[in-house]
Amino acid sequence: MLLAVDHVQLAAPPGAEDELRAYYADVLGMTEIPKPPALAARGGCWFQAGAVRLHLGVEDAFRPAKKAHPGLRVTRIEAYAARLSAKGAPVTWDDNLPGHLRFYSEDPVGNRLEFLQPR
Repeated sequence: MLLAVDHVQLAAPPGAEDELRAYYADVLGMTEIPKPPALAARGGCWFQAGAVRLHLGVEDAFRPAKKAHPGLRVTRIEAYAARLSAKGAPVTWDDNLPGHLRFYSEDPVGNRLEFLQPR
């Protein structure tokens, strides 16, 4: 029986770790968590904020996810969107999900991310 989502993994090109750290830690406010040594040798990086965990794994033939995305629930969504915008991240509001405020953004390698808050 399924209990919870442990993490979501997104792909990234080789050598993008510093850009990813800047975005996921500095822009989104997540904390980088250490990868186990055997996995750290593969590159990439992992981040966590509360129960939300995102893993960024290196993929040689990388293509950013333009449709597939994690949906991340936030509080104070307007302030969070302003934070992303102030730090240079794109923010595109979308009002097509009834009962929610939401916007989309992209990480520095082009992966799509959704941020939402129930009304």
